[in-house]
Amino acid sequence: MNNVASVCLLSLSVAVTGCDQLATQSATTAPNAAQAALAKTTDNQWFVETAAAVQQTNEQVQRVATQRGSAKNIILFVGDGMGVSTVTAARIFDGQKKGLLGEENSLSFGRFPFVGLSKTYNVDAQTPDSAGTMTALISGVKTDAGTIGVDENVVRGDCSSVAGSQVFTALELAEIAGLATGIVSTARITHATPAATYAKSADRDWENNSKLPAAAVASGCEDIASQLVNFKANLDARYGGLNSNGLEVVLGGGRREFLPNQPEANSRDADSPIEGDRTDGRNLVQEWKAAYPTGVYVDNQAAFDAVNSDTTTQLFGLFSESHMRYEADRSKDIAGEPSLTEMTVKAIDILDKNDAGFFLMVESGRIDHGHHAGSAATALTETSEFSRAVQAALEATNPAETLIIVTADHSHAFTMAGYPKRGNPILGKVISVGSEAPELAADGLPYTTLGYANGSGFRDLGDETDADRTYYSKPTPGRQDLTNIDTETQGFHQEVLVPGVAETHGGEDVAIYATGPGAHLVTGSHEQTIVFHVMNYAGNLLERASAALQ
Repeated sequence: MNNVASVCLLSLSVAVTGCDQLATQSATTAPNAAQAALAKTTDNQWFVETAAAVQQTNEQVQRVATQRGSAKNIILFVGDGMGVSTVTAARIFDGQKKGLLGEENSLSFGRFPFVGLSKTYNVDAQTPDSAGTMTALISGVKTDAGTIGVDENVVRGDCSSVAGSQVFTALELAEIAGLATGIVSTARITHATPAATYAKSADRDWENNSKLPAAAVASGCEDIASQLVNFKANLDARYGGLNSNGLEVVLGGGRREFLPNQPEANSRDADSPIEGDRTDGRNLVQEWKAAYPTGVYVDNQAAFDAVNSDTTTQLFGLFSESHMRYEADRSKDIAGEPSLTEMTVKAIDILDKNDAGFFLMVESGRIDHGHHAGSAATALTETSEFSRAVQAALEATNPAETLIIVTADHSHAFTMAGYPKRGNPILGKVISVGSEAPELAADGLPYTTLGYANGSGFRDLGDETDADRTYYSKPTPGRQDLTNIDTETQGFHQEVLVPGVAETHGGEDVAIYATGPGAHLVTGSHEQTIVFHVMNYAGNLLERASAALQ
């Protein structure tokens, strides 16, 4: 073998440009066909690009700080329901929106140097829910489905079982240690994933007082929205003598959980005649303003845009009665809603003023909802925006001092199937290699690359951008004749095999992507709880919190 070619083939230390030059030299001087073929291989586009990626990753790895406590800042991104098939389809979708064939594209976090897998099951469930999975991610303790911030000893729906079973979270440890803390979500801020960062509840559904059963009220249990507004007071009381700053940033949806059931409390873009659901007469927005008199409360795009990050100490934003709009539907909001990217950047700008560092959790909650509605277009649009938010966080922080983890709490019953040719529209019908017409299944009908194992099924809603419109009709399971249907519109919902009101979660492992100090620990296949422990190691959170409590 020609020594020059073999060095390029086997060594990770040779620059790719050098390999190009050496390959050319090798092709010129090779004494036989075998050596010429080897030189040709080293000049192949795929070979060269992948070699460059390996070298780039190697350089990234060399720069990663591995010592405990190396991370000043920690950002946890959670793509709710973002399984591996969702990431793959979104990567292609995002690339095709950019004018590429799509398959070669990368989402922002797809370029992170470290990737692992997490097992998402709950203690009592093979296929999990978000309450149990997010509790595992944020606390390092697996628990039952439907419970938040507590261990497996809690009985769902039994308020009396909570005492003594509460677990601390990475966000709480960061708050105790003096870091700035924030939560961002496109879902209701009291929904399972964001709630698990700050609340302790025997039931994820107890988002406001009207959802608490009489026994829970009698036992003194506090609803999730109230726990958010009382986060500082509750934390200080739990750890006597603590005087925390409280959450610096809270941005998301869910105004109805905070407002009294009175029409005069409605916001300008309320969806219901009476927006608030609280029956105890409390207006938690006003209570938050009283607790943080120098803080800023916003509920629309203009007010959000006007927030001065340099002078704002606390920011509370509730942009919708329930969940925020889907990204594809966002422009239709009456008062305007910021994007996930905009909220992420604003949060970082405010939190980064703390010299001790910050902890931020960002959830793209509506990836999950798009899948539940059986709308691949919606879920992929949400994932593409999620990728932009991650990229914005990378650009707004110092990679030498910021650990960024991107993961999912669970997956969905979402598939990519058939043998579509390269560049085939990811939302389109399957067209095989060498063909121009859609592939026909054994039943003589065309079919799409993307599909769901279960759910409400086929919908042809044209340009409808609100995927939740599917719930206005009965399930339509089974095969449909898609011959004359445009499956690439925002309002198309894929076919399903098993009918249901909504599509369900999936139970397979999900990916964890990491970059920055401590990211080297994200590798292999582990329990979902590893995410907390990586963050704890990188930020030395438990030790710093313990020292602050002495």
